Amino acid sequence: MRDRFDDFVAQRLDRLLRYATALTCDPHLAQDIVQETLLRAQHRWARIAGLQAPESYVRKMITNEFLSWRRRKASRNVTAAHSTLDAIGTPTADPAQHYAERDAMRARIAALPRKQRAAIVLRFYEDCTDAEIAEALGCSAGTVRSHISRALSTLRAAEGGRRRGLPVTEALS
Repeated sequence: MRDRFDDFVAQRLDRLLRYATALTCDPHLAQDIVQETLLRAQHRWARIAGLQAPESYVRKMITNEFLSWRRRKASRNVTAAHSTLDAIGTPTADPAQHYAERDAMRARIAALPRKQRAAIVLRFYEDCTDAEIAEALGCSAGTVRSHISRALSTLRAAEGGRRRGLPVTEALS
């Protein structure tokens, strides 16, 4: 049984870490969340492996860990640390412009409320449907659409109404 869990982790660890990093906007916090989640998943692996989609279940565990109350303080610290990126200034023709825009968009995403951020990441990074996001967040599909709509409105407003900007999908990659 342990070999199957080890195979699962070896095949999917990078993807799970990328997902958690996009969700938390902090690679160190993402590593902590994935590590804690995989430790819990290892103890329950016999049951999880028998599910139709064990990766989706583990991804939901990561989402729940991110949304848990124990992470609120860390989430606020990430937002505060990234808020200085808004002071980057006017974009230039410098090749680093793309990276600066991406970092600014990540900072705006990090400032979103936690469920809105999770809905945005699941939609645009994981390419999940409303039903899949609703299952991961434990809410209805209508609430998912509401979270995404509000998040996109907030991101557009924070961007200053510019039509040219980095799409959410590029900021998360």
